[in-house]
Amino acid sequence: MTTPTQEQKYYSLKEYFEIEINADIRHEYIDGAIIPMTGGTPEHNEIASILNAILRLGLKGQSYSIFIADQRLWIPETRMHTYPDVMVASRPLQRQSGQNDTITNPVLIAEVLSNSTKAFDRGDKFAAYRTVPTLQEYLLIDQYRLHLEQFTKTASNQWLFTEYNDPEDLISLVSVSLEFCLQDLYEGLGIGG
Repeated sequence: MTTPTQEQKYYSLKEYFEIEINADIRHEYIDGAIIPMTGGTPEHNEIASILNAILRLGLKGQSYSIFIADQRLWIPETRMHTYPDVMVASRPLQRQSGQNDTITNPVLIAEVLSNSTKAFDRGDKFAAYRTVPTLQEYLLIDQYRLHLEQFTKTASNQWLFTEYNDPEDLISLVSVSLEFCLQDLYEGLGIGG
């Protein structure tokens, strides 16, 4: 994924949806700019897949929907459509008005960091995510080393930051009451601390 530049054309939401429906690749929409999303590395995709499996098994039978990569999120305050790497939303799903394929009520979002997106994921994207009233937790997972950053909402406009580096570190998710070891996210990938 790239970030928008100053000289890009402005697109309406209607134009964005027309492009997105017929596109071979996914695009993010950031206040009128359409940004193509590039593919991830095998490590990036595998970490997202492992987190999805941990969540799916840990939340079995609970009223959550778990999405990986292809579920669009609408953030009205910043006029952004994005595709988080992993997202958990409470059921029933809340959808963007007029868009059956776009949700608005995540409680947990996780992004797997790459060198090209980490500044955006930590900065402007996280600022946009913080405007989503239902969001309670944000995870940033490094794909190059054992490292996870957890941001947990403690009150309006207050987020607690916790950092994990040790393979035995236990990550306690607050939004969905689930625990797992950091090393579980990197199983079989040969990625060290």
